[in-house]
Amino acid sequence: MNFTELLGHVGIFGGAVIVSLALLSVFSVAMIIDKQRRFSSTTRESEKFKPEFKKFLHGGDVQKMVEAARQHQNSHVAQVVSAGIAEYDGVAQGGGDPAASFELVTSAIRDSISETLIQLKRGLGFLATIGSTAPFVGLFGTVVGIINAFRSIAATGSGGMSVVSGGIAEALVSTALGIFVAIPAVVAFNQFTGKIEIFHVEMNRASSQLVNRLFKIPELKGLDVEMDEVKASKAK
Repeated sequence: MNFTELLGHVGIFGGAVIVSLALLSVFSVAMIIDKQRRFSSTTRESEKFKPEFKKFLHGGDVQKMVEAARQHQNSHVAQVVSAGIAEYDGVAQGGGDPAASFELVTSAIRDSISETLIQLKRGLGFLATIGSTAPFVGLFGTVVGIINAFRSIAATGSGGMSVVSGGIAEALVSTALGIFVAIPAVVAFNQFTGKIEIFHVEMNRASSQLVNRLFKIPELKGLDVEMDEVKASKAK
Protein backbone atom coordinates (compact mmCIF):
# COMPACT_ATOMS: atom_id res chain seq x y z
CA MET A 1 0.00 0.00 0.00
CA ASN A 2 1.56 3.31 -1.11
CA PHE A 3 1.14 6.74 0.49
CA THR A 4 -1.78 7.71 -1.75
CA GLU A 5 -3.67 4.55 -0.86
CA LEU A 6 -2.98 5.23 2.84
CA LEU A 7 -4.51 8.69 2.54
CA GLY A 8 -7.51 7.15 0.80
CA HIS A 9 -8.25 5.10 3.92
CA VAL A 10 -7.96 8.03 6.34
CA GLY A 11 -11.18 8.93 8.14
CA ILE A 12 -12.67 12.31 9.02
CA PHE A 13 -10.83 12.78 12.32
CA GLY A 14 -7.57 11.56 10.85
CA GLY A 15 -8.02 13.92 7.92
CA ALA A 16 -8.63 16.83 10.27
CA VAL A 17 -5.42 16.02 12.16
CA ILE A 18 -3.44 15.74 8.93
CA VAL A 19 -4.80 19.05 7.63
CA SER A 20 -3.96 20.74 10.94
CA LEU A 21 -0.41 19.42 10.84
CA ALA A 22 -0.03 20.48 7.22
CA LEU A 23 -1.11 24.03 8.10
CA LEU A 24 1.28 24.10 11.04
CA SER A 25 4.04 22.96 8.71
CA VAL A 26 3.29 25.77 6.26
CA PHE A 27 3.24 28.39 9.02
CA SER A 28 6.45 26.98 10.48
CA VAL A 29 8.31 27.06 7.16
CA ALA A 30 7.09 30.61 6.47
CA MET A 31 8.27 31.76 9.90
CA ILE A 32 11.65 30.05 9.48
CA ILE A 33 12.21 31.72 6.11
CA ASP A 34 11.16 35.13 7.47
CA LYS A 35 13.44 34.91 10.51
CA GLN A 36 16.34 33.62 8.43
CA ARG A 37 16.03 36.61 6.09
CA ARG A 38 15.77 38.98 9.03
CA PHE A 39 18.81 37.55 10.82
CA SER A 40 20.86 37.43 7.62
CA SER A 41 20.01 41.07 6.94
CA THR A 42 20.93 42.31 10.41
CA THR A 43 24.17 40.30 10.36
CA ARG A 44 25.12 41.66 6.94
CA GLU A 45 24.29 45.26 7.87
CA SER A 46 26.15 44.97 11.18
CA GLU A 47 29.30 43.72 9.46
CA LYS A 48 29.17 46.79 7.21
CA PHE A 49 28.54 49.11 10.15
CA LYS A 50 31.27 47.84 12.48
CA PRO A 51 34.21 49.40 10.57
CA GLU A 52 32.51 52.81 10.77
CA PHE A 53 31.89 52.30 14.46
CA LYS A 54 35.54 51.41 15.06
CA LYS A 55 36.59 54.63 13.34
CA PHE A 56 34.32 56.55 15.67
CA LEU A 57 35.75 54.80 18.73
CA HIS A 58 39.22 55.90 17.68
CA GLY A 59 38.26 59.56 17.51
CA GLY A 60 35.99 59.68 14.46
CA ASP A 61 33.40 62.35 13.80
CA VAL A 62 30.00 62.03 15.49
CA GLN A 63 28.05 63.19 12.43
CA LYS A 64 29.69 60.54 10.25
CA MET A 65 28.72 57.98 12.87
CA VAL A 66 25.11 59.17 12.79
CA GLU A 67 25.03 58.98 8.99
CA ALA A 68 26.48 55.47 9.04
CA ALA A 69 23.83 54.37 11.55
CA ARG A 70 21.09 55.76 9.30
CA GLN A 71 22.47 53.86 6.32
CA HIS A 72 22.41 50.57 8.26
CA GLN A 73 19.12 50.78 10.13
CA ASN A 74 18.61 47.02 9.97
CA SER A 75 21.78 46.46 11.99
CA HIS A 76 21.16 45.58 15.62
CA VAL A 77 24.47 47.22 16.57
CA ALA A 78 23.62 50.40 14.66
CA GLN A 79 20.26 50.68 16.41
CA VAL A 80 21.89 50.60 19.84
CA VAL A 81 24.65 53.04 18.89
CA SER A 82 22.17 55.39 17.23
CA ALA A 83 19.96 55.46 20.33
CA GLY A 84 22.89 56.28 22.60
CA ILE A 85 24.29 59.03 20.38
CA ALA A 86 20.84 60.54 19.82
CA GLU A 87 20.26 60.82 23.57
CA TYR A 88 23.74 62.23 24.18
CA ASP A 89 23.35 64.76 21.35
CA GLY A 90 19.87 65.72 22.56
CA VAL A 91 21.19 66.62 26.01
CA ALA A 92 24.05 68.60 24.51
CA GLN A 93 21.75 70.55 22.17
CA GLY A 94 19.34 71.21 25.03
CA GLY A 95 22.05 73.11 26.88
CA GLY A 96 22.65 70.39 29.46
CA ASP A 97 25.97 69.08 30.59
CA PRO A 98 26.85 66.11 28.33
CA ALA A 99 28.92 64.57 31.10
CA ALA A 100 25.86 64.60 33.37
CA SER A 101 23.77 62.69 30.82
CA PHE A 102 25.37 59.36 31.66
CA GLU A 103 22.22 57.87 33.19
CA LEU A 104 20.03 59.11 30.34
CA VAL A 105 22.33 57.67 27.70
CA THR A 106 22.70 54.30 29.43
CA SER A 107 18.93 54.13 29.92
CA ALA A 108 18.34 54.88 26.23
CA ILE A 109 20.84 52.18 25.29
CA ARG A 110 19.18 49.61 27.56
CA ASP A 111 15.77 50.46 26.12
CA SER A 112 17.12 50.13 22.59
CA ILE A 113 18.68 46.74 23.37
CA SER A 114 15.40 45.52 24.90
CA GLU A 115 13.36 46.73 21.93
CA THR A 116 15.77 45.18 19.44
CA LEU A 117 15.68 41.85 21.27
CA ILE A 118 11.87 41.94 21.25
CA GLN A 119 11.92 42.42 17.48
CA LEU A 120 14.45 39.65 16.99
CA LYS A 121 12.53 37.21 19.20
CA ARG A 122 9.18 37.93 17.58
CA GLY A 123 7.74 34.69 16.19
CA LEU A 124 10.12 32.38 18.03
CA GLY A 125 7.43 31.55 20.57
CA PHE A 126 5.27 30.35 17.69
CA LEU A 127 8.07 28.06 16.49
CA ALA A 128 8.58 26.72 20.00
CA THR A 129 4.85 26.02 20.32
CA ILE A 130 4.77 24.15 17.02
CA GLY A 131 7.85 22.14 17.93
CA SER A 132 6.43 21.10 21.28
CA THR A 133 2.79 20.48 20.30
CA ALA A 134 3.07 18.94 16.82
CA PRO A 135 4.12 15.49 18.13
CA PHE A 136 1.13 15.50 20.49
CA VAL A 137 -1.21 16.44 17.65
CA GLY A 138 0.25 13.54 15.68
CA LEU A 139 -0.15 11.30 18.74
CA PHE A 140 -3.80 12.31 18.93
CA GLY A 141 -4.22 11.21 15.32
CA THR A 142 -2.43 7.97 16.13
CA VAL A 143 -4.79 7.21 19.00
CA VAL A 144 -7.83 8.03 16.86
CA GLY A 145 -6.52 5.78 14.09
CA ILE A 146 -5.97 2.85 16.47
CA ILE A 147 -9.45 3.36 17.93
CA ASN A 148 -10.93 3.26 14.44
CA ALA A 149 -8.98 0.09 13.68
CA PHE A 150 -10.40 -1.65 16.77
CA ARG A 151 -13.88 -0.39 15.95
CA SER A 152 -13.58 -1.91 12.49
CA ILE A 153 -12.48 -5.21 13.99
CA ALA A 154 -15.39 -5.13 16.42
CA ALA A 155 -17.86 -4.32 13.66
CA THR A 156 -16.72 -7.06 11.26
CA GLY A 157 -15.52 -9.68 13.75
CA SER A 158 -12.27 -10.17 11.85
CA GLY A 159 -8.87 -8.54 11.85
CA GLY A 160 -7.84 -8.69 8.24
CA MET A 161 -5.74 -5.99 6.60
CA SER A 162 -8.69 -4.66 4.66
CA VAL A 163 -10.56 -4.13 7.93
CA VAL A 164 -7.87 -2.31 9.89
CA SER A 165 -6.13 -0.51 7.01
CA GLY A 166 -8.06 2.72 7.49
CA GLY A 167 -7.25 3.03 11.18
CA ILE A 168 -3.63 1.99 10.70
CA ALA A 169 -3.30 4.53 7.88
CA GLU A 170 -4.52 7.32 10.15
CA ALA A 171 -2.11 6.26 12.90
CA LEU A 172 0.94 6.01 10.64
CA VAL A 173 0.35 9.20 8.67
CA SER A 174 -0.47 11.26 11.76
CA THR A 175 2.62 10.03 13.63
CA ALA A 176 4.92 10.69 10.69
CA LEU A 177 3.52 14.16 10.04
CA GLY A 178 3.71 15.13 13.69
CA ILE A 179 7.42 14.29 13.81
CA PHE A 180 8.04 15.84 10.39
CA VAL A 181 6.52 19.16 11.48
CA ALA A 182 8.18 19.24 14.91
CA ILE A 183 11.81 18.57 13.93
CA PRO A 184 12.39 21.61 11.65
CA ALA A 185 10.61 23.90 14.13
CA VAL A 186 12.75 22.74 17.06
CA VAL A 187 15.99 22.91 15.08
CA ALA A 188 15.17 26.40 13.78
CA PHE A 189 14.16 27.62 17.24
CA ASN A 190 17.44 26.46 18.77
CA GLN A 191 19.45 27.95 15.92
CA PHE A 192 17.70 31.33 16.11
CA THR A 193 17.97 31.42 19.89
CA GLY A 194 21.72 30.90 19.61
CA LYS A 195 22.00 33.73 17.09
CA ILE A 196 20.01 36.05 19.34
CA GLU A 197 22.44 35.35 22.17
CA ILE A 198 25.28 36.35 19.86
CA PHE A 199 23.42 39.52 18.85
CA HIS A 200 22.84 40.33 22.51
CA VAL A 201 26.54 40.00 23.29
CA GLU A 202 27.43 42.23 20.33
CA MET A 203 24.95 44.90 21.42
CA ASN A 204 26.25 44.86 24.99
CA ARG A 205 29.82 45.16 23.74
CA ALA A 206 28.91 48.04 21.43
CA SER A 207 27.04 49.83 24.20
CA SER A 208 30.02 49.55 26.56
CA GLN A 209 32.38 50.83 23.89
CA LEU A 210 30.05 53.71 23.10
CA VAL A 211 29.75 54.76 26.74
CA ASN A 212 33.53 54.61 27.09
CA ARG A 213 33.90 56.78 24.02
CA LEU A 214 31.34 59.36 25.11
CA PHE A 215 32.16 59.64 28.83
CA LYS A 216 35.30 57.90 30.03
CA ILE A 217 37.67 59.22 27.40
CA PRO A 218 36.90 62.91 28.15
CA GLU A 219 37.40 62.18 31.85
CA LEU A 220 40.73 60.53 31.18
CA LYS A 221 41.82 63.48 29.11
CA GLY A 222 40.93 65.81 31.94
CA LEU A 223 42.89 63.63 34.32
CA ASP A 224 45.91 63.77 32.05
CA VAL A 225 45.72 67.56 32.02
CA GLU A 226 45.61 67.64 35.81
CA MET A 227 48.60 65.29 36.03
CA ASP A 228 50.56 67.52 33.66
CA GLU A 229 49.78 70.55 35.82
CA VAL A 230 50.92 68.70 38.94
CA LYS A 231 54.18 67.69 37.26
CA ALA A 232 54.75 71.25 36.10
CA SER A 233 54.21 72.64 39.60
CA LYS A 234 56.65 70.11 41.07
CA ALA A 235 59.25 71.00 38.48
CA LYS A 236 59.03 74.62 39.58
